[in-house]
Amino acid sequence: MRTVLVAMHYQNEVLHAAGKIKVGVAEGAEGRGAVVDAASRLLAFARGNGIPVVSVRIAFRPDHADVIQNCAIFRNVVAGKAMIDGSWGAEFHDGLGPLPGEFVVKHSRVNAFYGSPLEEVLRSLKAERLIMAGVATNSVVLTTVACAADMGYEVIVVSDACSSGRPELHESSLENMKLVADVMDLDGLVRHLAGEGVGGLL
Repeated sequence: MRTVLVAMHYQNEVLHAAGKIKVGVAEGAEGRGAVVDAASRLLAFARGNGIPVVSVRIAFRPDHADVIQNCAIFRNVVAGKAMIDGSWGAEFHDGLGPLPGEFVVKHSRVNAFYGSPLEEVLRSLKAERLIMAGVATNSVVLTTVACAADMGYEVIVVSDACSSGRPELHESSLENMKLVADVMDLDGLVRHLAGEGVGGLL
């Protein structure tokens, strides 16, 4: 089965301690390093086993004129002057960005498929199953996973490579996604794919 990793919003604004957006990792959270480590190991595992990686990023114009402020999450982006394309905040966190030749998809709403070329990219990669992870669990991950399931993809969510600003939202989102995806931690993913003959130890 043709498998692709979709890594979402591993960007400074939501993952670095100095980022302006705290919906992915709470300010002062002790688990920030663990999420970064899991994301790094997930990317290395995929690349080491020939699984294509698609990095998803969100970014806006410097004047935020392209932001539809119809809900709190987007009003907060504008108020905080966050996720400006070309800024440090919109860049990928150190070590979690794409490698040369890999696909990068930019979007501007919650669901990464909406108004973006993500579907076209996955079609060009002949994807049948998606490994998905990112921040925040209760935002881009939850909505994009649900959309992917509706589109007919088999989905695996890597739980420890995801994060929310509030732990209870992370856990409840993972429970919700179990209806449309297989949810497992990174070690579980490695064991699962090893059963299919995919090698590579972390």
